[in-house]
Amino acid sequence: MKLELAAAMDEGRSPKSEVRRAKAGGRDKSEIRNPIPHLVASFRTALSAAFQPRAFRRSDSFRTSDFGLRTSRILRISGFGFRVLDFGFLPLLILLLSIPAASAKPPPPPPTNTLVWPAPPDAPRIAYVQSLTRPTDGGAKVSVFKRLTNWVTGDAAGNEPFIKPFGIALDEKGNLCLTDTAYRTVGYLDRAKNKWRRWDHLGPVRFLSPVAVARRAGIFYVADSARPAVIAFRDDGKLLFQITNRLARPSGLTITGDRLCVADSERHCIWQYDLRGQPIGQFGERGAGPGQFNFPTHLGTDAAGRLYVTDSMNSRVQVFDAAGHFQSQLGQLGDSPGHFSRPKGVAVDSFGHIYVLDALFDNIQIFDREGRFLMSLGASGGGPGEFWLPNGIAISPGNDIYVADAYNRRVQVFKFIGQP
Repeated sequence: MKLELAAAMDEGRSPKSEVRRAKAGGRDKSEIRNPIPHLVASFRTALSAAFQPRAFRRSDSFRTSDFGLRTSRILRISGFGFRVLDFGFLPLLILLLSIPAASAKPPPPPPTNTLVWPAPPDAPRIAYVQSLTRPTDGGAKVSVFKRLTNWVTGDAAGNEPFIKPFGIALDEKGNLCLTDTAYRTVGYLDRAKNKWRRWDHLGPVRFLSPVAVARRAGIFYVADSARPAVIAFRDDGKLLFQITNRLARPSGLTITGDRLCVADSERHCIWQYDLRGQPIGQFGERGAGPGQFNFPTHLGTDAAGRLYVTDSMNSRVQVFDAAGHFQSQLGQLGDSPGHFSRPKGVAVDSFGHIYVLDALFDNIQIFDREGRFLMSLGASGGGPGEFWLPNGIAISPGNDIYVADAYNRRVQVFKFIGQP
């Protein structure tokens, strides 16, 4: 002991601290108070061993003493994996799951200058809010068990990143509906429960190319252009019905009043059904005149029940009343403001402003309710407010604007902050 004290003094440690160290079994007080690094390393070793059973004999076991804790045995390795022998394991898992979050670097502070359009000195009307690249960016929560499983396996189950977000909509409560044509799935973010759900099939019916979605009263309506069909199902994943009669290539849909409207790009027309899937009528034919279409793709509606149809190859948006009577049109082919090249999604805010995406210009053009051009925002790129082949757009009653920025693998969120 004397020799150890002398060595401690040579190394700059005080004799009293060395005595305390000796009484603690040779461990420094800081090691006793902060066993987390040793705990994490030991637990990772145990888990790695658990998933490689052939490296151990059936008699091998781990005790919590291996982790620096004085409790009963909680983990045993067998030829088939591991099993929990004590409920003391659960608090340990919760502690371990909290360690990465506690040790991770804090997120960078938000930018001091909000990105807005138009640029100063003009009064701002649109503000950038955020980009969603996976469900948790929108507030979805992942269970403790699933986080542990993902941590062990390196997977992202329940929080998969978006690959090709395509069809987008908001239900009556502002919950987000999103199709991803790369995964061939339909996703739903329930904001009240902070829960993300996703479907790739409904019983025997598997999605092939879900390109558009709408939701009303707990029922999803999905346009699958490859089947071709409109598929209706409930929140619990129960298939209700399919609309297939005479549909050739459903590419867009929306709900206005008690009608489900479906754009059929191959037949160059709009089909109308009730919300149980029964046909009501159809309007439109191929052509370039008022009420005629050349590959209609996307649909939108406003508070008055008017229907907005993206007439893509005619480079315009046509406006109809709920019964399908032509009212007016926006834009025409060209490369100046107020003109389109490849118009895609269309939506209307609470003030009657009409927003139209253009996949070739990679921007959003905004018009007033009379069809007069107001402003545009966006450019080609991957930064905030930039787009790469945007496809769908949806606007909440509070004028939050969601854009499916398909090839940037994200949903961008904006907000109208100007005056009506």
